[in-house]
Amino acid sequence: MRERLSSFAQAMRVPDLRKRILFVFAMLGVYVACAHVPLPGIDRAQLEQLFRGVGGLGELLDAFAGGSLRRFSVMALGIMPYISAAIIMQLLAMAIPALEELQKEGEYGRQKINAWTKYLTLVVCVLQAFGMIAFLRGNQAFIGDTLLMLYVVLMLVAGTCFLMWMADLVTEHGIGQGVSILIFAGIITYMPQEVAATVRLLQGGEISLANIAFLGIIMYATVYVIVIFEQAERKIPVQYAKRVRGQRVYGGQTSYLPLKVNQAGVMPIIFAISVAMFPGQIAQGLSSPAMTARIAETFRIGEEAVSRAMFSLVQFTSPGENIFASFLYFVLVIIFTYFYTAVTFNPEQISENLQKNGGAVPGIRPGQSTRDYLDRILYRITLAGALFLGVVALMQFYVGDITGVTTFTLVGGTSLLIVVGVALHTTQQIEAQLLMRHYKGFLK
Repeated sequence: MRERLSSFAQAMRVPDLRKRILFVFAMLGVYVACAHVPLPGIDRAQLEQLFRGVGGLGELLDAFAGGSLRRFSVMALGIMPYISAAIIMQLLAMAIPALEELQKEGEYGRQKINAWTKYLTLVVCVLQAFGMIAFLRGNQAFIGDTLLMLYVVLMLVAGTCFLMWMADLVTEHGIGQGVSILIFAGIITYMPQEVAATVRLLQGGEISLANIAFLGIIMYATVYVIVIFEQAERKIPVQYAKRVRGQRVYGGQTSYLPLKVNQAGVMPIIFAISVAMFPGQIAQGLSSPAMTARIAETFRIGEEAVSRAMFSLVQFTSPGENIFASFLYFVLVIIFTYFYTAVTFNPEQISENLQKNGGAVPGIRPGQSTRDYLDRILYRITLAGALFLGVVALMQFYVGDITGVTTFTLVGGTSLLIVVGVALHTTQQIEAQLLMRHYKGFLK
């Protein structure tokens, strides 16, 4: 620890690196300040009661937004609309050849796709903002008129646009990837609320120090396993042929093609929980007294029967509430892990690039055989990554029951995976900067 603190102190002595680190801290301060700017038209008591009934997805999205969703601040939508738009653009690139060609055009193509992604983010923001307001109004949490609703939608969209601008600034002038840093900041700023709630339980005698110690052990073990899987990779040896140009000889060296075990990151968990809980979210939206009465009148059944059916649907599709929902969620995580890995890693393109540059995997013929070989390796290591993500995804629903501490959700699941992943990536970025200046860095 002393050596790492010394290395960090050395990093802060480098003017350029110190400026980047302080810039990130400044942007995080602006983010936290904006996350506490409330929006009008909300019944806070009804919103809190609604959040208690929403469960896992609401808590996860609120953690990503740094508690802004529960406070219903100007940052309530967070950066998630931008992530959704980026995923949609990736899927469109697979289906539209023109977009796929644009991706290969280097910096120009990247800038064009980034601009289109931001335009698509505006559309996603507007749809999510109106959907959120409609959901809150249906549950008597939004009490404003139509004009106030339009104002709130405009402010929600403006908040996400401001976060996109901040993310670009952090990427350009700071350390690490801007979007990941903002999600990391949202989760970290959510922690003081959970710590305070845990302390209140301890003071009230509802939990003991043994519960907190058990929670700490699980947290330490989870972080250790996450670090192992985040850094685990399969190195594929690549031999480049020698090429003679004039009097110079190029190539002839051996390098490695790293294939990460967790190629998809945390995105499969986000996809899976959205799909798994989507029917339940619709059922909750239809559970208001007005909607229940309308459904009962339409189908000529009792309102009590409609309410029971909606409650059963919510329970049946909420991971952690029953075994079937948890198993379905686990399977969805595995499916989406393979799907997102296929989106982000293209073995055919990799094999073509190796062949163009005179590279080949020893013992494997270039072209089709190399692609099939990479497919087989990727399929095997992705299974390990998918099972890992599935277990981590379920932890957030069961760690509280196991330890007795239900107020500290960071320990289990998606939030901890994001925090550790972003911390590792940012540390590696600082390490690279230190190595460029011949300093001994954080990692060995």
